[in-house]
Amino acid sequence: MAYSELNAPMRTIMTPGPVEVDPRVLRAMSTPILGQFDPAFTTIMNEVMEMLRLVFQTKNKWAFPIDGTSRSGNEAILCSIIEPGDKVLVPIFGRFGHLLVEICERYGAEVHTIECPWGEVFEPQAVIAEIKKVSPKITAIVHGETSTGCMQPLKEIGLACRELGVLLVVDAVASIGGTDVKVDEWCIDGLIGGTQKCLSVPSGMAPITYNERIEEIIQSRKKVERGIATDEDNQRVSDRRPITSNYFDLSMLQDYWGPRRLNHHTEATSMIYALREGLRLVLEEGLETRFARHELHEAALVEGIKAMGLKLFGDGKNKLPCVTCIEIPKGIDGEAVRAMLLNEFSIEIASSFGPLHGKIWRIGTMGFSCRKENILFVLASLEAVLLRQGFQVNRGEALQAALDVYMGKTEKVVAPRGSF
Repeated sequence: MAYSELNAPMRTIMTPGPVEVDPRVLRAMSTPILGQFDPAFTTIMNEVMEMLRLVFQTKNKWAFPIDGTSRSGNEAILCSIIEPGDKVLVPIFGRFGHLLVEICERYGAEVHTIECPWGEVFEPQAVIAEIKKVSPKITAIVHGETSTGCMQPLKEIGLACRELGVLLVVDAVASIGGTDVKVDEWCIDGLIGGTQKCLSVPSGMAPITYNERIEEIIQSRKKVERGIATDEDNQRVSDRRPITSNYFDLSMLQDYWGPRRLNHHTEATSMIYALREGLRLVLEEGLETRFARHELHEAALVEGIKAMGLKLFGDGKNKLPCVTCIEIPKGIDGEAVRAMLLNEFSIEIASSFGPLHGKIWRIGTMGFSCRKENILFVLASLEAVLLRQGFQVNRGEALQAALDVYMGKTEKVVAPRGSF
């Protein structure tokens, strides 16, 4: 059988990830491959670590990507610090809180949970009260929950965890690069990002960072792989249970990314190139400017959706700036709308999961996809599709409302957010 040359269709991707990739990132990926221990590649790896510290707003020594999709970062940090029987508290306000629970349980943790209705977030004091009640070793929580479009305030929780001697691990896959995430100021001990969302890099890496509190646990469980361990390594083997995973063992990954450059795996060279360029784009734009861009286009989308006659889903005060959730009107086939957007306009938006499946649409405004032309295109196309589906749209008002935002005619277009 003959296979034709790959020719993927051009899409306007307005999902909560993956998103459109900046052309500069795609060009960087075509750079010639270097060996993983080539001094030129070592320089590139060090630059990636430096840029990650800036994007994470941290002075942590360790900031590097895990090779794998975003959840590989969750696995790496959690498996490296969880020992069987450790208490872990997971506050759940959407699908990815449940994912944290499953990961922790698989590594033998005694997991305690609290859950609020999807579409809401926790009052920080409610989480702090549960931390005091459970006395966990770790609190693991999602920052930006893409399944509900909500963002959990973290600063108070982080300060309380630090005061109580509890490790705070945060899944910031959906928020890093799109809204403010202050690792050091919020007392976050370990944080996981993702490449395929607001960083606008292809899926395949999970940038992480962690501080000396987590590093101390990792080092106390260190065991160098037999085939590469030196006599000195073997003499230093800890009596504590080794980290469960070989691939996600952060003690070995530290030796790979650190000055020792001890072989662990073969680095995904082209993805390192992509991540480096994606981070360079973030820093060229400037964090505050980038966050303001995401909020501007979110505001235009939100005003357009409301003017069309649709209802937003979720807590507006604690809305994730890069994901907008819309209630599917009664009598409208949500999947038929998504299919028509894709087939007729080459626009992809998302449905949701669990109790929200079939009840909301999710539109992502992330990274390179977060552009004025995309917002206006998706609003015009959604209006056309809804008219075809029999929904009584306020014709023409969505684009005008969005343009009012862009022309500065609309004030306070999004509810003020709490302190994050």
